[in-house]
Amino acid sequence: MSDADDVLGAALPLEYEEDLDPMLDRIGDARCVLIGEASHGTHEYYAWRSALTRRLIAERGFSFVAVEGDWPDCRRVGRCVTLAEGSPEDPRDVLDAYERWPTWMWANEETVKFCRWLRGHNADLPSGERAGFYGLDVYSLWESLRAVVGHLADNRPEYLETALEAYRCFEPHAEDPRAYGRSAALVPGGCAEEVLALLTGLRRPADAGDPAEELDARQNAEVAVGAERYYRAMIGGGPEAWNVRDVHMADTLDRLMEFHESERDGGKAVVWAHNTHIGDARATNMADAGMVSLGQLARERHGRDRVVAIGFAGGPGEVVAAPGWGAPMEVMHVPPPVRGSLEEVLAESELHRGLFIVPPEADKPSFLTRTLGHRAIGVVYDMDRDRRQYVPTRLADRYDALCWFRITSALQPLHLEAARRGELETMPTGV
Repeated sequence: MSDADDVLGAALPLEYEEDLDPMLDRIGDARCVLIGEASHGTHEYYAWRSALTRRLIAERGFSFVAVEGDWPDCRRVGRCVTLAEGSPEDPRDVLDAYERWPTWMWANEETVKFCRWLRGHNADLPSGERAGFYGLDVYSLWESLRAVVGHLADNRPEYLETALEAYRCFEPHAEDPRAYGRSAALVPGGCAEEVLALLTGLRRPADAGDPAEELDARQNAEVAVGAERYYRAMIGGGPEAWNVRDVHMADTLDRLMEFHESERDGGKAVVWAHNTHIGDARATNMADAGMVSLGQLARERHGRDRVVAIGFAGGPGEVVAAPGWGAPMEVMHVPPPVRGSLEEVLAESELHRGLFIVPPEADKPSFLTRTLGHRAIGVVYDMDRDRRQYVPTRLADRYDALCWFRITSALQPLHLEAARRGELETMPTGV
């Protein structure tokens, strides 16, 4: 059989939300579902990821969504969708306030639509049963430190001076990650001692208080520790910074699952992040470079049978991205896939869109088991260098399922311009 015959024989329909039924069957009793994207700026990936997540929350009782976003920003979204006192009534107001580049990743119409649905769903539930929305990422060093100082001043003043010492250590760098990274390269200890002392205090349980507020304070301290390590590692280059970031996201995910398991009979997580994070790095050349991934760590920690990873792939069309790190977003053209890639194999079948669930049998179609380049577009993209955007992948080992779209369209951002905030570019290619 040809590749085209194999593709058409393995494909399931993906036109309506009901077509996700086989995916829900595959998910079964899994505790953690990681749903990817092949770019940070494609409408189809966001829309279908939202559709699957709605069903997981409404029909399977999943406890929260954790995304590749900053903790403080996403915490404000989470308060809104869980109808916390004093939060805005419309999630659009919170998402439209995103300032950290790249704003379009979450400040977009697709995320607004999902969050409005989530708020409406939660409105009919007791507060303890409402599904949350959180950020897993590591970038918000200064925002997290300020949040910790405010929390401790109001609730745990015995640790306030420790927090202020950490803040004073970073203060001379004027919220510039590059400045801190260069300084830490000259003084290897950097501010690590101060933020670790802060975290040690916050890891001690409080005598009383709102568990959600205590989680928020502790996680902001964890972000400060992770961000300090990340920015220091970025100056040196190599895989260390990538690994610091993905380990931080995996640790945060575990913390959220534990929190929700203790607060309600659940602790089941949906994760939204790029394919390069949710896929298993061991099925790619990332492992050869010494890199790990969130998906790999989740499988190792929770068991292959309790974790389902779902990748996305698409053909030509449009994508929202930037020509350089920190530059304004653009709607860019995505060319047809390169020869020998997974996307070319799928496109040549002329399948418009489809769902592929990796079968348990050892005898699988060869396009699922042989190594093929798999396109990965980050927040930075240059169509003239598109052939560099492919990650050698054994699909059946990297994911448990894949959603395919032959033609793709651009995400709908809420802002036309983004504020540059000075973060360093991560590898590979800003994903």
